[in-house]
Order: sequence, then structure tokens, then C-alpha cells
Amino acid sequence: MSLPGEDHGLPRADAMCDGGDLDCGSGLLLIIRNAMQPLPPGGVLEVRSRESSVREDLPAWCRMVGHTLVGSAAVEPRVTRYFIRKRGEDASLGSDLERARDYRWRVRVRWSDGLHAKAFARSHSFAIGQPASFDTADPAPSAIEYLLGALAGCLAVGLAWRMSQRSVAVRNLEVSLEARADNILYFLGVEEGGHPGLAAVEGKLFIDADGSDEEIESLWRETIARSPVAQSLFREIPLHVELRRT
Repeated sequence: MSLPGEDHGLPRADAMCDGGDLDCGSGLLLIIRNAMQPLPPGGVLEVRSRESSVREDLPAWCRMVGHTLVGSAAVEPRVTRYFIRKRGEDASLGSDLERARDYRWRVRVRWSDGLHAKAFARSHSFAIGQPASFDTADPAPSAIEYLLGALAGCLAVGLAWRMSQRSVAVRNLEVSLEARADNILYFLGVEEGGHPGLAAVEGKLFIDADGSDEEIESLWRETIARSPVAQSLFREIPLHVELRRT
């Protein structure tokens, strides 16, 4: 798709934001709205992105909300600059942030047979095995393995996103975690007392990326501090489940 001003005539931007590898469906639009909020009507925002789908999705969003995409320019390596002219005071940011603040993630799990269940989340579904299993031949991961996977996934994707915001290239990134229970025998009903939860989580971060060790370590600490999964594990949260007979 050709955009006006790709080769010449690009306006001078009043502000700039870097969306890194985010696409329009995973937070880029909130970043754009936040950056555009202080601009006066007619002000120009430069958006830098390394995500190829933005080229198709951003013009459609601009048409929908009334802004004008006045041009774009490709920059090496893999970076495209988009220039958006603001139509007027953008009052939608506050409501978007409020919706994000109040959003509830919902998962429904249905027991099937034996020690197996199936979870449904949005348009996705996945099998869940025992709460804690020691058998390598189980047909599905245990609930604890899903918990560790959710934590590792949150940290890995969160770090990659923060590094992309700082324009730090990532070539390979892997998070491995392991954990043991405080007293898994309490869960099994063999012993009384103790705690069935995890005693500690340990792991390693393997990364091949640009940037200094200090910069990566700082972003890693920030990722952990802002991780919704990690911070949910670090504090006690109330659990209220209503019982309904069917």
C-alpha cells in the first residue's frame, strides 16, 4: 500500500513515540493516543514501528477516529516512520484507559474425566492435567506447569516489548523456570500441616541482544516489577469462588 509523502514532503513532527514491535491490537494504539493527548489540534505525531502489520492497520484506524495519516518513510533496519495529524482534542484516551483498568480476564474450566480438565479463555481452549503431577507420560501439562509457563511467558514477552520500546534489537530470548512445592504431601492428603504452594521459583534468562548488560538488567528488573503474573504471585490476593449446584 502506498502512502502519501513516503518519498518527499513529510511534515515536521511535534512529538514522537516508538511502538517497537507492538501491533495495533496489542497496545500500540494506546501508546499513540497517550502521546497525542498533549498535542494541539493539527499537531503531528511521528510514530516509529518495526511491526509490518501497522502499515495496513494504522491508516484504517486513522480514518475511523478522524486523524490524518499524512505520510510514512522507511528507515533501516526494519523501522518505518508514520506521521499522523491530529484532528482535534482526543477525548477517547481516558475512556480507553478506564476500560483497560477495569477489564476482567475470564477463564472457564470444565472437568472431563479422571484427572483431566479443559480450559476456555476467549476463543482459545487448552487441556489441563493434574494440579501437580510427577508422571512424565501425562497427556496434558499440570496446573503448576501452566502457572510457571504463564509466568515465564509474561516475563519473556514483557522484556521483549520493553526492549523494543528502547529500540534495543533482540535476536533470541528464553526464560526457563523451575520450582518446588513447600509441602506437596499436604495437597496429596498424606500429611497435615505445611503449605501446598510453591516454596520458591528459580530460573535463568538467556538472551542474545544489543545493549549493555546494565541496560538489559535494568529492563529485566522493570519487567519483573511490572509483570501482572509475577506480582500476583508475590502477594496474597483474596480468592472468592461462589458455589452453585447444577
